[in-house]
Amino acid sequence: MIDDENDAHDPWTPRGSARSRAGAQLAADDEASGPQTVAAGQLRALIERIERVTEEIEAHQDDRKEIYAEAKAHGFDTKAIRTIVRLRKKDASERQEEEAVLDLYKAALGME
Repeated sequence: MIDDENDAHDPWTPRGSARSRAGAQLAADDEASGPQTVAAGQLRALIERIERVTEEIEAHQDDRKEIYAEAKAHGFDTKAIRTIVRLRKKDASERQEEEAVLDLYKAALGME
């Protein structure tokens, strides 16, 4: 008698680590023949890589959230920190152009 929960394996259901699954899949693809089987194996490997990277991104997002919480606990304004981080991503000319447009709009509205 086969225990369906433990012995049955659906090839689309991930088991073990993503890296070991991808390696096992590549080995299976080498043994299999036909373009559909190879394409399916490549597709599965790509999807597993995307899933692994997505997990890593989520972990980094959690880390970033903790850093902002730490900054807030130390009394820093997290909104200002987020603005500075956003500005530092831009090059100097892009920042200057953005600031010039903002100054122009503020002057037009009598805010300066």
